[in-house]
Amino acid sequence: MAAPYGSDRRGLIWICIFLGSLCDIRAEQIRYSVPEELERGSVVGNLAADLGLEPGKLAERGVRIVSRGKTQLFALNPRSGSLMTAGRIDREGLCDRSPKCTANLEILLEDKVRILAVEVEIVDVNDNAPSFGAQQREIKVAESEIPGTRFPLPEAFDPDIGVNALQGYQLSSNDHFSLDVQSGPDGIKYPELVLENALDREEEAVHHLVLTAFDGGDPVRSGTATIQVTLVDTNDNAPVFTQPEYHVSVKENLPVGTRLLTIKATDPDEGANGEVTYSFRNVREKISQLFQLNSLTGDITVLGELDYEDSGFYDVDVEAHDGPGLRARSKVLVTVLDVNDNAPEVTVTSLTSSIQEASSPGTVIALFNVHDSDSGENGLVTCSIPDNLPFKLEKTYGNYHRLLIHRTLDREEVSDYNITITATDQGTPPLSTETYISLQVVDINDNPPTFTHASYSAYIPENNPRGASILSITAQDPDSGENAQVIYSLSEDTIQGAPLSSYVSINSNTGVLYALRSFDYEQFQDLKLLVTARDGGTPPLSSNVSLSLFVLDQNDNTPEILYPTIPTDGSTGVELTPRSAEPGYLVTKVVAVDKDSGQNAWLSYRLLKASEPGLFSVGLHTGEVRTARALLDRDALKQNLVVTVQDHGQPPLSATVTLTIAVSDNIPDILADLVNINAPIDQEDSDITLYLVVAVAVVSCVFLAFVIVLLIHRLRRWHSTRLLQAAGNGLSSLPASHFVGVDGVHAFLQTYSHEVSLTADSGKSHLIFPQPNYADTLISQESCGKSDPLLVSQDLLEIKGDSSLQQAPPNTDWRFSQAQRPGTSGSQNGDETGTWPNNQFDTEMLQAMILASASEAADGSSTLGGGAGTMGLSARYGPQFTLQHVPDYRQNVYIPGSNATLTNAAGKRDGKAPAGGNGNKKKSGKKEKK
Repeated sequence: MAAPYGSDRRGLIWICIFLGSLCDIRAEQIRYSVPEELERGSVVGNLAADLGLEPGKLAERGVRIVSRGKTQLFALNPRSGSLMTAGRIDREGLCDRSPKCTANLEILLEDKVRILAVEVEIVDVNDNAPSFGAQQREIKVAESEIPGTRFPLPEAFDPDIGVNALQGYQLSSNDHFSLDVQSGPDGIKYPELVLENALDREEEAVHHLVLTAFDGGDPVRSGTATIQVTLVDTNDNAPVFTQPEYHVSVKENLPVGTRLLTIKATDPDEGANGEVTYSFRNVREKISQLFQLNSLTGDITVLGELDYEDSGFYDVDVEAHDGPGLRARSKVLVTVLDVNDNAPEVTVTSLTSSIQEASSPGTVIALFNVHDSDSGENGLVTCSIPDNLPFKLEKTYGNYHRLLIHRTLDREEVSDYNITITATDQGTPPLSTETYISLQVVDINDNPPTFTHASYSAYIPENNPRGASILSITAQDPDSGENAQVIYSLSEDTIQGAPLSSYVSINSNTGVLYALRSFDYEQFQDLKLLVTARDGGTPPLSSNVSLSLFVLDQNDNTPEILYPTIPTDGSTGVELTPRSAEPGYLVTKVVAVDKDSGQNAWLSYRLLKASEPGLFSVGLHTGEVRTARALLDRDALKQNLVVTVQDHGQPPLSATVTLTIAVSDNIPDILADLVNINAPIDQEDSDITLYLVVAVAVVSCVFLAFVIVLLIHRLRRWHSTRLLQAAGNGLSSLPASHFVGVDGVHAFLQTYSHEVSLTADSGKSHLIFPQPNYADTLISQESCGKSDPLLVSQDLLEIKGDSSLQQAPPNTDWRFSQAQRPGTSGSQNGDETGTWPNNQFDTEMLQAMILASASEAADGSSTLGGGAGTMGLSARYGPQFTLQHVPDYRQNVYIPGSNATLTNAAGKRDGKAPAGGNGNKKKSGKKEKK
């Protein structure tokens, strides 16, 4: 920080010294003179000598130029001490036309703190030539101007001053003009052109002069301008015709507007004086009606029709005049020549505008007369028609002709004819008249509809929507009107016992074929149809075409597993494999088929899940289950495999099967060991069970609310029925056939069914129950007499399992609704029309059956059952509640406080055995020990 502070102090001291010395500054002035246009670096003056300094001391004394300006014109040479030009100096650019041009600058002597004023005078040199603003000037002069007339000329400009400025003008030599220079008050010289001799535009229309301006410099500089003197014409000449008389011969049939000839007159003047116009002189009315004269071009054209019989010669007087009015006269003689100018006339006296296409040859179409006003050969007329038409002309009496049919007509080939009758005379040249007759050929139904193809083929994918458009068939009928209206239909036929009209239909107007049902490739692959197209003529004509409709296969069938078959009793099939099996040992084979065809039926087998990964493998295309490695002692006795079978459709469909493989060399040991195997309790199964319990609770609440609403509705109906019975018992006298019933049973059929399935390979018990099903009928008079307590006691005995009572035969006419079909609860759509228990007794009976089934399952009293070769356990409680006539509609239910589970029967359909075991683990263990 010390160094900058010291430098600032020294700077302040110098500023103070400089300001103090300003009072002592003396101003002195030095003058120099220099011509303009010097090169850069030219010496202006010896400044060092004028200041009394040595040349090399200028830099040490601090001598420099301090004047400020837009352009630095001068520079100081520090070695020689001379003042030099810093660039090219243009006096005209600095001072324009000022008489004196100076440049001022200031020189600073820093050591003495002195300012010297230097004045440099810039002397003009002759560096600019006089110039005209325009290099060419045009002056218009009338040829009638008198000598002595003056015309101003353009001035020249010279930016130099003094003797170097413009000094005078000079004119090129000529016979008609001279130059006179005038000086103005400001000293500027003005040139003028003076006419010396008379002008004649017809001799020389334009005079070219050169005006030269020069200055007084050394050397002398000059500039030139071209002066073009254009003479303006005056009317001093009259028009003159090229011929004193014009002769022309024309034929009398000359068309109107045809040019006969062109008259021509010339005038040597120009402009309006030389513009010649033409007109008729002493024009007669007849001449003005027949001829027309163009006033500008002199063309004479035919205005009216010339007729030799009227006049064969015309004498026409014409004249030409220029703008001011000078005139010339001439005559045109027109001779008219006789020609064959009358064409024949055709008059149609009788005509038929339409005729049927089946008309016979010789039928008369038209009768007409021909006349020609000319005489001699010019009046002889012949008639003709084109040779390619199926008609002919026949001359009758005098000049009468008739038009006849020569060949049979066909409307489909030509529907109408434009017949041209040509009448020609024998004049030279011959004249002819054409008469046109239009003839319409009326259609008859002589063509059946024709299909665009000999046969048709159409393709439609199966599972198509009803009403889908398949194909558009088109038939063309060349007839017209109703004869061409085509109506489409299908020939009646039966397909698999059903009429063809139930499969497809065709739009009778458009020929579009529609599908009336969704086709199934597995039922049939193609249809053979016969399409008929019939027109609307009388009698109607028709034609047939065959149509082959091919059904394209879609991937709409999942693979069906044939082996291993899924047991119907809920058990799981077991495949045996010896422990000594080598790698590649064939354990079993999964066999599956697909009803589809082609790529949709190509099946591939994959191992989806295995209890021991890497132990078994499945053939991709064969489905063979083989051992992938040698079996070890640590491998479990029971191996579960899930094999998926997938087709190659788009999108692919698949099916799965579960295989249980027992690994042992001794079959009795396998059976003993499989009984002792308890499936481990999976935490995920526990979570699923919790969700199911919550779902069952929600469904129970909804069910209870629905039962209450239904009871209220039943009570209202019962009350209404009692009111109706009180009003009259008219219905009791009617026969039983007048009521709705099934097999004569007039009672409400209420069926409840429950099933408990217990298996050895499950750690949980399953109770399976369906939704109750009702087949409601009207109650007969006999059933109305029974009391409800009797019904209650009978059902209670059935719940306690009294086998001595026989179950009533089921109603054979009950129907399954969509909600009552087998399937998981999540996949069923409840039938909104289904009937729930409609009174308190029904609800209590259903609860009693559920509790009885759960209690017996908890006591472990279920019996071991199942098919041969399986380990499934199945027990049915109450033979009177058999499920053979009730749909399998079951839900998974978990009983809190025990391991018993009410399972869905879908497990059996999926090939999984219901889990076995009792509700109490301890009791189950005791039974196993026994």
